[in-house]
Amino acid sequence: MARIKQLSKHLINQIAAGEVIERPASVVKELVENSIDAGASKVSIEITNECRDIRVADNGCGIHPDDIMLAFSKHATSKIQTDEDLFAINTLGFRGEALSSIISISKVTCITRTKDFETGTKVKCENSEVKQVETGCAVGTIMEIKDLFYNIPARLKFLKSPNTEFSYIQELIQALAIAHPEVAIELKKNGKTTVKTSGQNILLQTIKEVYSQEVIENLKEVLKTDQIEGFKISGYVSTPDYTRSSKKSYHMYINSRSVKCPVFQKAIDLAYKNLIANGKYPFIVLNLEIPPSEVDVNVHPTKKEVRYKNTNQIFNFIYTSIQAGLANYVEKQPELVLNAPIKEPEPEISVSQNVLEFPTHQSNQSFINRETDTMYISDSAMQEIQNDTTLSFSKEENTEQKQFFKPIEKEPEPEENIIGQYKNTYILIEKEDGLEIVDQHIAEERYIYEKLKSEKNIISQLLFVSDVLTVTASEAELIKENIEKFEKFGYGIEFLKENELIFRKVPQMIAKADPKEILADILANIEGDIDGLEEKILITTSCKASVKAGQKLSTWQMQEIIKKWRTTKMPYTCPHGRPITKTIPHKQIASFFQRNA
Repeated sequence: MARIKQLSKHLINQIAAGEVIERPASVVKELVENSIDAGASKVSIEITNECRDIRVADNGCGIHPDDIMLAFSKHATSKIQTDEDLFAINTLGFRGEALSSIISISKVTCITRTKDFETGTKVKCENSEVKQVETGCAVGTIMEIKDLFYNIPARLKFLKSPNTEFSYIQELIQALAIAHPEVAIELKKNGKTTVKTSGQNILLQTIKEVYSQEVIENLKEVLKTDQIEGFKISGYVSTPDYTRSSKKSYHMYINSRSVKCPVFQKAIDLAYKNLIANGKYPFIVLNLEIPPSEVDVNVHPTKKEVRYKNTNQIFNFIYTSIQAGLANYVEKQPELVLNAPIKEPEPEISVSQNVLEFPTHQSNQSFINRETDTMYISDSAMQEIQNDTTLSFSKEENTEQKQFFKPIEKEPEPEENIIGQYKNTYILIEKEDGLEIVDQHIAEERYIYEKLKSEKNIISQLLFVSDVLTVTASEAELIKENIEKFEKFGYGIEFLKENELIFRKVPQMIAKADPKEILADILANIEGDIDGLEEKILITTSCKASVKAGQKLSTWQMQEIIKKWRTTKMPYTCPHGRPITKTIPHKQIASFFQRNA
């Protein structure tokens, strides 16, 4: 083995650059984040030469001429000073690695000026060597990157096509623009603008500028604050009937920093479970604001990964916030609540038998009430939680948070103008703005599903005669281990033999259904997923109890189905994720017939 030697400064920077600068998009990310940290209100990005030439210009505070040489050295930054600062990060950048890494793998020119100087500074960097001269320029900073990876041919071979590399840059700029609607951002490729935002500090306007009007027409607002813990989440989520084919539309931010967070993703996925079809994903723009001391962003050089002090608390906060947004809940302004009369807390916090359970901390359990979307704590865990400073879901906190939410008060719905049925499956409704088409089966299925989920006691129908049903050994074991879950939703099952059973009772609303079909549907596609069994029972019951497609209905029956469906919290899709309704705008119909109106 060769003798140990000290590596050169240039080689050290190239090695470090491999962690920080993976591709052209990494350079753009570091430079634009520096611009935002510098307080810029305008940032312009120009990409040329197959994504190997990058120019980023901003009107930020600029770099002091005495600091410019230091700025390009390794681990030099203005954003943190002490050990304590590392646990209170309030900027996008803080590691002091980006510029030193970039100048080791490209030819860099920096022109910058602060408001305190009449002239600016021009710096040229190549092979980690920095040269400085005085120049004239406006306040702000211009960074020009030429021939990225010119001295690392191996890295060039790993880059994808220029179009693919630019798509990564565009996705990055879209995410940064949405995170910072107060900054006007423009992205150009070979002189052609591909992204441009106005910087009006209106999130919906920025989403519209980055995507389209269609997107913002299908969004629900999310806003929730926990004043005790210092948490706030804000943004928008799409209705379940407006989906995408990938999770690329998950714009998740922690303190306005774009992150890849499994906890965040899991909360989103669970909130939309049984609302959208498999393989479809919602459009999400959510920013979680939490005290910097509660989250570690110094996990990876790219700063995309984070760790929380209390993962379960964060998970529950995000999950319940999304559910509230989808169910049309809005947060009251705190000043309105302060003048409200103070109510004594309820003497006992109880948990209904129909709840969704989450693990929180060892034996303690927190719950979401399905009727109110409110967090509750089990009585058995209350004493432990009061003595555990790592858990924040206390009785007092719950009482306060309940006061901050109220359902949006809706105007009474007028009598539905039902035209009739199409194919004895779809209910046609004349609306002021067009023709609404509603699938009768899944509209009623959504209503029954939510009704069953909120009921404490489901009425059952005793069966005088029941067929003997044969199941496999594994299915029999699954049913026996979860017999109480069947009982909970109104099913009484008795085993005659190891693999033979009969139904003694079924939910009254599906008393006429074939027990064989019920059981087959419940067991289908379970694949050993015990946790999903209860939901499968609920979905199957709802499906079997609903009016069928192809069934002729009277006008009164159609009115009843629509009236009940309108009252649901999630009227967008059935529990399987299929869309319930489609409206054809009147303008579209009139246009087809070449009419003005």
